[in-house]
Amino acid sequence: MLIVGRIGKPHGIRGEVTVEVRTDEPEARFAPGSVLRTEPGAKPPAEPAASGVVYRVPAELTVESARWHQGRLLVAFEGVLDRDVAEALRGTLVGVDSADVAPPEDPEEFHDHQLVGLSVVTPAGERLGEVARIDHAPASDLLVLRRPEGGTALIPFVKAIVPEVDLAGGRVVVDPPGGLLDL
Repeated sequence: MLIVGRIGKPHGIRGEVTVEVRTDEPEARFAPGSVLRTEPGAKPPAEPAASGVVYRVPAELTVESARWHQGRLLVAFEGVLDRDVAEALRGTLVGVDSADVAPPEDPEEFHDHQLVGLSVVTPAGERLGEVARIDHAPASDLLVLRRPEGGTALIPFVKAIVPEVDLAGGRVVVDPPGGLLDL
């Protein structure tokens, strides 16, 4: 699944929610009628709302409407009619099937799902670990490296540090500056 957003807090009393956008194409991904899958395990088990009703996050949500408000995307999903149900969705990751997403046209651009699981090696071929996930930070994307000895390291996904991504070979070449992997 390709994550396209994370549901935030409710907005108003009619079930709209804020969405932390994680896609370059929010207008296409959150168009009315779009069906988004929810990330299993993205939330702890549901707790009763103020009304005493327990709402469980469905496997899919259908976008009813989406609009921008003060720089934030507000989305209404079908069947989410009040603030209690919207609150139950908070923290849920939403996405699309990665098979439905065309590969990027730019050879220097990659979708997260293409990188996760790739082996990470130095230019000399020394294995450093594997890509566990991609964190999208304001300054640059970060490869989260799962180290063989345990733990993780963050690697800025910039050309100076990541000179090569070999999808066919299943590897990412990383030339880290001294001390980067020791943090």
